[in-house]
Amino acid sequence: MAEDGEEKLLATVQHIVKTLGRTDTMTEDILKVFSNYDGRLSLDKLYATRAAAAAAAVAAAGGGAAGEHSVPASPPMPPPPAVPPAAAAMPAVTSLERTVRTLDRQISQFVAMDRLIWADSADADAFLEAVDDLIGTVQELDAAGTNRGLLDRADELLSRCMARLEDEFRALIERPDDVAPAAPGGFASDESEEDYDADDGYGDEPIPIAKPVSDFDVVIDALPPGSVSDVHQIARRMVDAGFGRECAEAYAAARRGFIDESVARLGIRSRTIDEVHSLPWEELEFDIARWIPAFKMVFRILIPSERRLCDRVFDGLAPYGDLAFVAAVRTQALQLISFGDAVSAASRAPERLFRVIDMYEAVRDLLPDLDPVFSDPYSAALRAEVSAVCNTLGSSIKGIFMELENLIRRDPARVSVPGGGIHPITRYVMNYLRAACGSRQTLEEVMEGDLGAVGGAAIAVDPDRPTSSLAVHIAWIMDVLHKNLETKSKIYRDPPLASIFLMNNGKYIIHKVNDSELGVLLGDEWMKQMMSRVRRCSLEYQRGAWAKVMSVLQTGGPGISSLPAKALLQKLRMFNGYLEEICAIQSEWVIADEQLREDVRAAITDSVKPAYVGLISRLKSSPEAAQDLFIKHSPEDVEARIQHLFEGVSK
Repeated sequence: MAEDGEEKLLATVQHIVKTLGRTDTMTEDILKVFSNYDGRLSLDKLYATRAAAAAAAVAAAGGGAAGEHSVPASPPMPPPPAVPPAAAAMPAVTSLERTVRTLDRQISQFVAMDRLIWADSADADAFLEAVDDLIGTVQELDAAGTNRGLLDRADELLSRCMARLEDEFRALIERPDDVAPAAPGGFASDESEEDYDADDGYGDEPIPIAKPVSDFDVVIDALPPGSVSDVHQIARRMVDAGFGRECAEAYAAARRGFIDESVARLGIRSRTIDEVHSLPWEELEFDIARWIPAFKMVFRILIPSERRLCDRVFDGLAPYGDLAFVAAVRTQALQLISFGDAVSAASRAPERLFRVIDMYEAVRDLLPDLDPVFSDPYSAALRAEVSAVCNTLGSSIKGIFMELENLIRRDPARVSVPGGGIHPITRYVMNYLRAACGSRQTLEEVMEGDLGAVGGAAIAVDPDRPTSSLAVHIAWIMDVLHKNLETKSKIYRDPPLASIFLMNNGKYIIHKVNDSELGVLLGDEWMKQMMSRVRRCSLEYQRGAWAKVMSVLQTGGPGISSLPAKALLQKLRMFNGYLEEICAIQSEWVIADEQLREDVRAAITDSVKPAYVGLISRLKSSPEAAQDLFIKHSPEDVEARIQHLFEGVSK
């Protein structure tokens, strides 16, 4: 009975096929429909039954009466196509056709909307469901490979769908408050008031901005949690559909405006290398003063916050999150980096040292914190750029120190300082080095060549040791300065005044070294040598300026015959003349350091006064000289005249 039922079923199917199948293609499609409907209606059985029916019809037509009208036999069925095992298990193409047609109607309604789909959470969910179905259908069609036309149609629909998704994606990122629907239960982000500017009353859309702060341990949440979830869902669909790169580019385009706006509000303007090099130092210094906090803000807050947002939007969708992150931050990051490069390559005038040190320290200090932010292969190049600008700034600091040496060497020895006072080059160099030593740890890193290029913290150095690179370099600069001062001392025609000049400048150097960290760097031995040099200059002054006075005051000694009274009186007159001459000239000379001035005066007094007292005593004790003796200056007067020397005023 079962076999009879199956034969009747097959006969019924053949009748339907015969009635509806006007062409071979239609017949084949109908047979495939039935074969999918019931396991008993396999293609082999249907083709066999069809062939048997056709043969019987031909036989009946051949044996019948010639005058009868016979029903034309159906054309013979083509042999069943060979069906690969994998294709046999695929869903029917017509079923996928209906699916594509249905999805086309659904998706076209969403794509044609003149409002944002995500303005209504129900529409957003329905659209995402349709997108998921379409992606699955395209994958099935691509795997089957039996209907290229239908696959092209589905791909075209998918492209339209992705274009609309991209628009929604960008809108959610650029205007989250206007687009994103309220979460169930009326949930609103508690961070919205902090992260977004309030409406200013002019109808402008609120734009989240990065504001300058002093505490860099913060994170900017530019999107509320609901919007982050929505854009993640869109990103996942675009990646699944093979549009991951387009999604990353859309993200970068949407976020780039936020980053540009944030940097602009920090007061940073883009400048070319030529513009930087041509700026007056006052303007460039102002730009550097703005660049330093902006650089910290961007690389410590803005970029890490962008990395955090990217990781949330593209969670589980590597590498597209890395691509989106780099594309979003690269322009502004490179703008800041290029400014640092331009400053490094600009003039290396010594006055620029301190600003360049500030820039170097800002970059160096954040390098270790960039490792987790720029950890992927796509952003590693940015990390290398930051490290490179740290190197170039360090090299610039070295170059500025070399330029300081050149400045000292080139300082001309044309005009002498009045009174043998402190030369401007001495004041400039010592104050410069004193200020520079406030950053001696940084300078030591640079001099040692440890510029943080590898990343991480710099190797610890001891800038307090006199044999450190910085100490050696500063000692070399001091030696260059000393040689320059010796050259300048030769301008003075009066050798004692040259000694005063060297003494003044040497004492000033000692004072600046003792009064700063230079003393720690140069060490006790260097200080002893410098003090010995000053004492030597003092002795040279005394010998040169007072030698003839002391010679006049010599009246003989043990074993030497006494001078006649007339000779003693001549010595007294010569002494008076020399004293007047010296006091008139040397009262205009200068010894700037009060203690040194007192020491030199005391040394002169200790040498001159006893000898003068001895001459007066010899004259008073001589009967021949007593009658013509006229003492113009008492010993106390001589001492008083000496005490008025080196005050830098004309007498």
